[in-house]
Amino acid sequence: MARLLADQRVRFLIVGAVNTVVAYLLFAAFTRWLFGTSAGGYLLSLALSYAIAIVMAFVLYRRFVFRVSGNVLIDFIRFVGVYALTITINFVALPLLVEALHVPVLIAQALIVIVATLISFFGHRSFSFRRARPTPPAEQQPHEPRS
Repeated sequence: MARLLADQRVRFLIVGAVNTVVAYLLFAAFTRWLFGTSAGGYLLSLALSYAIAIVMAFVLYRRFVFRVSGNVLIDFIRFVGVYALTITINFVALPLLVEALHVPVLIAQALIVIVATLISFFGHRSFSFRRARPTPPAEQQPHEPRS
């Protein structure tokens, strides 16, 4: 098990799965009990569930997946940038699937989650939590005697 958890992709999928389940349950609860009767209420549910999920995901990805230190604010701004892309895709695709293609809202959101997961992994790995690779020490040249 420890060997499996040593793989960053596995940790990403585990944290992502937990975060996705929490966000999806929040989305479903908000849609059903808070905004379900209003026109476009599912979009309000989406916005609120994303806001909560972003904060939770940032903490978990930073600490357990990418295991980075450094400027938290810069990491968070980059992290939100990646999520801005995924939520934009979500806000465009969800109404398209629900209104135009008549896919039930919870199924439509589940389909979009798959695409968002792929975008998130590569975006967070390559941008949000990217760190410069340490430069290897220069090979030491033998010192020539001074005259």
